[in-house]
Parts: sequence; structure tokens; C-alpha cells
Amino acid sequence: MRMWLMSAGLGLMLAAQSAVAGTVLIVGDSISAAFGLDTRAGWVALLEKRLAQQGFDDKVVNASITGDTSANGLARLPAQLAAHKPDLVLLELGGNDGLRGMPVAQLQQNLASMIDLSRKAGAEVLLLGMQLPPNYGARYTKAFAQVYQTLADEKKVALVPFLLEGVGGVPTLMQADGVHPTAGAQGKLLENVWPTLKPLL
Repeated sequence: MRMWLMSAGLGLMLAAQSAVAGTVLIVGDSISAAFGLDTRAGWVALLEKRLAQQGFDDKVVNASITGDTSANGLARLPAQLAAHKPDLVLLELGGNDGLRGMPVAQLQQNLASMIDLSRKAGAEVLLLGMQLPPNYGARYTKAFAQVYQTLADEKKVALVPFLLEGVGGVPTLMQADGVHPTAGAQGKLLENVWPTLKPLL
């Protein structure tokens, strides 16, 4: 009887852990794909380590591809949702749209569709906002940045206003291209995301 109770107790513990553990899907571009770096040094890899250190059993799937626009991400998302069945989707897209001067209305619609698809699949959404360098013009850069806040308000999703806060525009934290963060900046990216991400786990 005692052995049976111990076995039953262990089974309940494992079941509880399984129920709590989930899948976090990150759909992004080069910023989350750790462009120019060993992927083990990227902020997503650091997130995986943080989760393990703090006792979270969540699985992280990094579906980020360098060069992706919001349209690319939208096209890929249904297959990613079907394959991984995530509980939480992080959307880190838009930077390439902005760098190519694409219409902000198109970016907003693509991200809105990704939010809707993720929710339809049963996942919560965390939106990781981006901003553009000032040389793209005040009007465009302001409209671009506003897309993320507008979506967060209208769709009622969690938002990190600027993933590169404290990193973008800081020469010592950016690679030679001035676009991609260095290995030394990846911890800062994680710290920018973590306070908003943790309550969603």
C-alpha cells in the first residue's frame, strides 16, 4: 500500500508538472535569430537558461529567420502553430519592414493577423516592439513605433514597447552594421523582455 501511494503521488507530481509546462514560440527576425553571433549567445538562448534556472519547464521554440518581414512571418505562422501548439507566442517582427520603408498600415495588418491566428490556436501573445533610427524621418518613425502600441491597445495583448531599449544607438552594444546587437547586449534584451514575459508563463 505504501509503495502504491508513493507511486500515485509521484504520478500526480509528474502530471502537475506536465500541466504547468508549456511551449513558447518565438517568431522573429535577425534580432531573435542572433545574427552574427553564436546562437548560444543570443537572447533567446539566454531565455531558455533563465527558465531552467527559475524552475520553469516551458519549451522554447525559436522560429526566427534573419531578413523576415511581417509578411514572411505571417506566411509561416500557421505551420508553426500547427507543428508546435504553443501556449505563448512572442512576435518580434517589423524591423525589416521599417528598414525597407514598407507602409506601416501593412505592418499593422500583418501583425494583427498574426495575433488573431495565435489566439485562435489557443495561445497568448506577447508583442515585442521595435523602433527605427531617426534618419528614416520623424513622421515615418513615429507612425512605425505607434503600430505596436496601437495593436497592444486594440487587441489587448502584452507589449514590450522597444526590444532594443538601452541598446539601439549605443555603438559599443551594436555590431559594425549598426543594426544588430552584440553578444554583450543580449542579456539586456532578455532583461527588457523578462518582466513582461514572466507573468505570462
